[in-house]
Amino acid sequence: MTDLQSKLSSHDIRSDLVYHGVMRTTLTIDDDLADQIQELRRRHGHSLKRIINSLLREGLHSLESRPRAKKYRTGTYKLGMRPDFEPVKLNQLVDELETERWLAQEQRLCR
Repeated sequence: MTDLQSKLSSHDIRSDLVYHGVMRTTLTIDDDLADQIQELRRRHGHSLKRIINSLLREGLHSLESRPRAKKYRTGTYKLGMRPDFEPVKLNQLVDELETERWLAQEQRLCR
């Protein structure tokens, strides 16, 4: 574990100290994220504070600028059921079709 990882992994999240608009917060950062933050610090030569603040700003900005999803609506249509239509007969039809399928399978097995 690197020095940064040990520093980052040992923190607990608490946000009860606020002074003049500056909030001191401790965070628990996963090892994979600590590695990426360390790489950013190495590449850009910035402090941990600057890197974290930059990442938080970018993340918050991307959340705010994300377009809202359009509401999905489906159309409704009149089915034009006949007045003499009986929904109970659909169950009867399903039963008959299921019985026919079962009999066909049985006949294939008996051959």
